[in-house]
Amino acid sequence: MKTIKHVERLQRLHDLILMECTGSPGQIARRLRISERTVYYLIEQLRDYEAKIGYDRSRKTYFYKDDFILEVNFSICIGTHDQVTEILDGSYFRKSSRNTYPASSY
Repeated sequence: MKTIKHVERLQRLHDLILMECTGSPGQIARRLRISERTVYYLIEQLRDYEAKIGYDRSRKTYFYKDDFILEVNFSICIGTHDQVTEILDGSYFRKSSRNTYPASSY
């Protein structure tokens, strides 16, 4: 599940940028328990998604120059040709009234 871990890191960085409390790249790396190089990679990935990101040296924080939304949705389905059961659906990172995802049949 490397993809999920990567998306979780991207979402956590996005949240820090939104709050404008990232700290320096080294501080982000320690907070997210990743390398500093990975921090730069994640920032570059957000820029690839057309996020306009700046860095304020006096406040030591990254910030969005324009509004930017990052929302991740995915689902996991298992089953056979006759019956498929959805075991996870929705936005993985946003808190909602659905904190647990009950299994449901199509």
